[in-house]
Amino acid sequence: METTSKTTHGKRFDGKYCYNGRDLGAVCCPARTVFRVWSPEAERVELSLYRDDAGEAFETLPLKRGERGVWSAVVEGDLHGTYYDYEVEAAGRTARTADPYATACGRNGAHSMAVNLARTNPEGWASDVPPPRQAEQIIYELHVKDFSLHPGSGVPQEYRGKFKAFAALDENGRPPACMEHLKSLGVTHVQLLPIFDFATVDEGGDDGQFNWGYDPLNYNVPEGSYATDPSDGAVRVRECKEMVQALHRNGLRVVMDVVYNHTYHADSWLERTAPGYYYRRRWNGALSNGSGCGNDIAAGRAMVDNYIANSVLYWAKEYHIDGFRFDLMGLMTVELMNRIRRELDLVFGPGEKLLYGEPWQAGDSPMEADTHPAVKANLSLLSPGIAVFCDNTRDAVKGSCFDGRSPGFVNGGTAQGEAVLSAAAGWRDGAWEFNPRDCSQLITYLSCHDNYTLWDKLVLCVSPGEGAPGPDAFTQYREDLMARNRLAAFICFTCLGTPFFQAGEEFARTKLGDGNSYRSAPEVNRLDWDRAWRFGALTDYYRGLIRLRRALPGLRDKSPEAWDRVTDRTVYGPQTVSFRLAGGGPCGEDLLVVYNAAWEVCHIELPAGRWIVLADGQWAGQRRAAGQGGEWIAVPQCSGLLLQRLRHSV
Repeated sequence: METTSKTTHGKRFDGKYCYNGRDLGAVCCPARTVFRVWSPEAERVELSLYRDDAGEAFETLPLKRGERGVWSAVVEGDLHGTYYDYEVEAAGRTARTADPYATACGRNGAHSMAVNLARTNPEGWASDVPPPRQAEQIIYELHVKDFSLHPGSGVPQEYRGKFKAFAALDENGRPPACMEHLKSLGVTHVQLLPIFDFATVDEGGDDGQFNWGYDPLNYNVPEGSYATDPSDGAVRVRECKEMVQALHRNGLRVVMDVVYNHTYHADSWLERTAPGYYYRRRWNGALSNGSGCGNDIAAGRAMVDNYIANSVLYWAKEYHIDGFRFDLMGLMTVELMNRIRRELDLVFGPGEKLLYGEPWQAGDSPMEADTHPAVKANLSLLSPGIAVFCDNTRDAVKGSCFDGRSPGFVNGGTAQGEAVLSAAAGWRDGAWEFNPRDCSQLITYLSCHDNYTLWDKLVLCVSPGEGAPGPDAFTQYREDLMARNRLAAFICFTCLGTPFFQAGEEFARTKLGDGNSYRSAPEVNRLDWDRAWRFGALTDYYRGLIRLRRALPGLRDKSPEAWDRVTDRTVYGPQTVSFRLAGGGPCGEDLLVVYNAAWEVCHIELPAGRWIVLADGQWAGQRRAAGQGGEWIAVPQCSGLLLQRLRHSV
């Protein structure tokens, strides 16, 4: 495996040209706008100004080269709403480019826009603050368009699939049904799939287009297809802020899914302004492809790291974003992630902003010298406060995400009992070659936007026959699948770590067996709010689990000692296991947890003391007598059981 890139842009180059100012882009004030672009090897840079996002330039003027490769120009007058781009002559090529540091743009992002950001703030923005941070963070992954596109969302037609859907109110001043549902779940954070400007949706096209958004075009600009007017760069900025404001108002913090590991085109604005600098290359000069998307951003170089860290800080400050989820974080460096954690803590306070990501790559990628990839093998090098997705738990519970027919513990597997116990204890035992420093590093989940939904995975594993199930198999209600879904959720919410789940998982979301719906029809991807009401009992079960999770300190404990309290791990059979979660200190409750994935009743002898049931396979959030030590309790088929020992009992 290569450790360094083939490049002339090494440390000597960074030492000569690294610019640490945070004023690149167009700094727009009422009296004048200052344009600055980093293009260290350019021979000429020219600025063109436009009155709209599609017309001819009304003025062209040269930029002046300054120190450390920064070119600049000052234009007098109020340029708010004026569009612009650059012509850059560098490396034997003349290219027209948008501004990679732009904070606004026109339709489809080819023209940047000068914007006075203070003029984009919605009413009350200065007083917008997130809801108080909770003792437990529970994350709900959501796509902007999916949320409100279905007619049953209750959102007015003109706002469906848009940022404005989150702020919509009916004639009585109440939020629409989709927002009421979201508020009622009890989650603390909404993680939004990419909301920066991405390349694969025509912002002037119709609502029949769809993409998850993992194809960056303009990193510091909101996506125009989510705005009511994509041709006016200020509209998308203001409406994105309104969305964040509305989520805060409804008691939810906002996490932004960020994709700094690659760009949609290798011939990006970054490449056109600084040819050869921003991308990793192999020994023969070819672009590396650790992202699986054709290119890798060269994290580890000074100006790349500045770009990413400053972008994160920009979204946190300007848009009041409360956390960041890094796509393919394994293509970032440990050093960069630790820097981002440090800078967020300095500005907002320790741990105030969530920071986590995928600790893997899609393929090998050459790293800069003296840097370390932010992958699972390097968890011990990551600063406290940086968590990672735990695919080990996901696969132990429901089977391989890449093979729809491969079962896990809840859907027919007979070899995952020990792994599920390792998951419950935060993988401290090193099973599956996974060694987190403590459970605060773990994001515990069953499904996300990638691969099959949890429900579809269950259908594929449990449905009889050799062929692919038909559409009816995914849409119909089946109690056996509901039991497996409830058990999977029960396991997720009783494992150490931070719980995370995909929007709609709580009402058996289906994509009809589509395991990679990144550009499938909106009808496949949208949340079906009619299904939400039909599968409401499952949603109630998720709500109960969330309430229990937030109420029980033992379950939400993230201290280094948390996994020491997981004791008496017992395997009764290939599909039935249990463990104790001992009390002590602030974690006063003593819990007994049973996972029974077998399709038959099992009987468990109660330990000493008097016990009550807090959750079983049907109801989460109860308090009924279970029995005393030495007595036997039945655990129904395919269900979980959470019991609490009463204090001072014998």
